[in-house]
Amino acid sequence: MKTLNPGLMQDFSLTIPSLLEHAATNHGGTEVVARLLDGTLFRYDYTQLADRTRQAAQALMNLGVKYGDVVGTLSWNNHWHMECFYAISGIGSVCHTINPRLFEDQIRYIINHANDKVLMIDQDFVGLVESLVDQLPNVETFVILGAKGCVPEPSKLPNVHYYEALIAQEPTGFEWPELDERSASGLCYTSGTTGNPKGVLYSHRSTVLHSMAIAQPDNLSLSATDCVMPAAPLYHAQSWGLPYAACMVGAKFILPGRQLDGPSLLSLIRDEGVTAVCGVPTIWTSVLEHAEKENLDLGKLQRLLIGGTALPTTMRDRFRDKGVAAVQIWGMTETSPLGTIGKPNRAVANMSDVDRDQQLLKQGRLPYGVQMKVVLEDGSTAPRDGASSGDIWVKGPWIASEYLHGDGGALVDADGFFPTGDVGHIDELGYMKITDRSKDVIKSGGEWISSIDIEDIAGRHPAVSMAAVVAAAHSKWDERPLLLVTLIEGQTLDSQEMLDFLEGKIAKWWMPDAVIVIDEMPMTATGKIRKLTLREAYWEHLS
Repeated sequence: MKTLNPGLMQDFSLTIPSLLEHAATNHGGTEVVARLLDGTLFRYDYTQLADRTRQAAQALMNLGVKYGDVVGTLSWNNHWHMECFYAISGIGSVCHTINPRLFEDQIRYIINHANDKVLMIDQDFVGLVESLVDQLPNVETFVILGAKGCVPEPSKLPNVHYYEALIAQEPTGFEWPELDERSASGLCYTSGTTGNPKGVLYSHRSTVLHSMAIAQPDNLSLSATDCVMPAAPLYHAQSWGLPYAACMVGAKFILPGRQLDGPSLLSLIRDEGVTAVCGVPTIWTSVLEHAEKENLDLGKLQRLLIGGTALPTTMRDRFRDKGVAAVQIWGMTETSPLGTIGKPNRAVANMSDVDRDQQLLKQGRLPYGVQMKVVLEDGSTAPRDGASSGDIWVKGPWIASEYLHGDGGALVDADGFFPTGDVGHIDELGYMKITDRSKDVIKSGGEWISSIDIEDIAGRHPAVSMAAVVAAAHSKWDERPLLLVTLIEGQTLDSQEMLDFLEGKIAKWWMPDAVIVIDEMPMTATGKIRKLTLREAYWEHLS
């Protein structure tokens, strides 16, 4: 489209290195802290982060990494991984973060599917890569994140380098190349709960715009005075964009490593003055339980960002009792991931405390940059009435248009909206509520039952640690809900006690046909309950 009346503004490309250079120039003395494998803390500041990242960028180019090449990372949340985030994308290559918790066949598949040329490997994962190396024909070079001697010399990996030795000989004055802001910068794969994982390819432009969005007061509300700690791994939707947004605002940044247990996270929160954290509910359940068991406060923590699954009411209340606001966000790998956030608008802020709490249990309202519609079974767009549920579709500058290599075929509709796979509705105030994943909805006698609503209420029982509702085959009603729970240590619960607890809180025909106490919930590689495993195990339970 030809510009008939151009503005007289300077043209500045929105690229990832600009975030790092801004932090180094304007917040150079602000700390970045990483917990290493042995539990010790590594400390430096944004100036040193930028220096080492420029060295890493030059080292990668010396290894033959070129514009458009894909470089894979297999690493925990540490300073090496943070440097890779910026160095790889900064030279015009694609930073492919690989989830080490996937099955080995899936890891092999996505490395080959992405056509990774180089693998940057955390010390923990050298053995894993050695077991796969014969099945990775496209990988030419392996870089172990650490100094020579940090692990026994790998016997099966060809062309091995050590990160510290690679960058030590490089100057810190590397000049970042000019990049097209629409060029690819990062690659994350979906968790592959159905079929093979699919690749979501981010751009420099989408990443910077997403960073601007999440830092806003009505979203994550990040500033230079914050201390931010993502418990979402860097390989999980790029740690929800926080490695980029932290640099953008100049916040102190904490990388917790592989130790995401309650005591380890709480010690960092208290000792480092963490003010904002993010992660899936299962992680913060362990933090809460440790704090309550040891009668510990949460230091300077102000806000907790919950995503991945719905925010349990009990978790919100328990954190509030400790002075922390638990905020729900909704999104997915394909949305970078911010889609909606459970913050009050003017109307919600003026509600009574009870009504406001109820409203903010919904997945939230749209930030600028995200458009959303709910599509009914007949193909029409649902009204914003808070009742008409259908398939949720989204559109925006940080939302995927398709998967890598065209997997899944053409996805967006004629208006450019992407199908999320979630089912829900939008109310009159613009707040979206997920009622289920499309594959998790229970259809009983032709009527829909929301597993999420039952799970939230069951999770309020004082004995319950986690709750999951799945469908089971039924001869009369086609499907009926089963409730599976794990218990807090030392607690007991029988089926009738839970059914009595649910009585009057859900519709009678939603009442689970069975309540089953299990020892452990199956979890996905991104910390969500693996309902597919539960459905397969209990599908015939009522037969």
